[in-house]
Amino acid sequence: MKIHYSNEVQSALNDHKPILALESTIIAQGMPYPQNLEFAQQAESICRDQGAVPATIAIINGEVCVGLEKDQIELIARDPSVKKISRRELGLVLFEKWHGATTVSATMHIARSSGIRVFATGGIGGVHWSAEETFDISEDLLALGSIPMVVVSAGAKAILDIGRTLEYLETLGVAVVGYKTSEFPAFYSRHSGFHGIHQVDSAKHIARMYRNHTGCGLHSALLVANPVSEKDEIPARDIEDIIAAACTSAQEKNISGKKLTPYLLAEIVRATGGRSLETNRALALNNVGLGAKISREVHK
Repeated sequence: MKIHYSNEVQSALNDHKPILALESTIIAQGMPYPQNLEFAQQAESICRDQGAVPATIAIINGEVCVGLEKDQIELIARDPSVKKISRRELGLVLFEKWHGATTVSATMHIARSSGIRVFATGGIGGVHWSAEETFDISEDLLALGSIPMVVVSAGAKAILDIGRTLEYLETLGVAVVGYKTSEFPAFYSRHSGFHGIHQVDSAKHIARMYRNHTGCGLHSALLVANPVSEKDEIPARDIEDIIAAACTSAQEKNISGKKLTPYLLAEIVRATGGRSLETNRALALNNVGLGAKISREVHK
């Protein structure tokens, strides 16, 4: 796989500086313009402030790009032709020379191929409700089970069956830890009711755990669940009915596959009057800050 590195990322690779991988689906499909562009710029700024180099990953004209220049970030944020690309579709998008925004699975694959060991996202994909009938399980989970890197997220997206997602992560051998918590967060909410994950209280401890994890010869990821801050969260009791209504609406309209998550998130934004969008932005930036600190510690 031929990879084009931005000047900043190439310099960081040459000088052995800490690098943090960032996905682009949250820019292209997760937020509307211009909020998505502002988010992307702020995420990279936070990363640099924490002493790491941001490597936002995307496909531009069929070329894998690790680190985006300003005009490329603008393209991903504004161009409606940008496609949502998972790991399985990488060969297709390269062949067709499309623009593509990478999901968690595609970002992990490209980042690891570039020697980047830490990745920050918003929330991972997982097991959808009624998966026993639809088999709708995100490829993100398979990537987490097969790519040995640190992934920082605010848990799984709240539209998912979190209990089954955690069970499937266990089946795949993914180590899950909570940053200053023993409860797996629920994306918009700090509390999901699923307790018992191992609590880790510093970026240094996470980096040491990752080194031991890979030192055992394990090829799965270390998933760091980082709850959204209290001031930015939407309590579960305030959003559960909204999520249920969005899922019912999607079912009635026969929306499924890769269109499902963007539809559900958009419905939740509408029903919350934009509050969920602000929480999404806040939790993703919070993850970038922690991810940059972990990247710096892993680099040491």
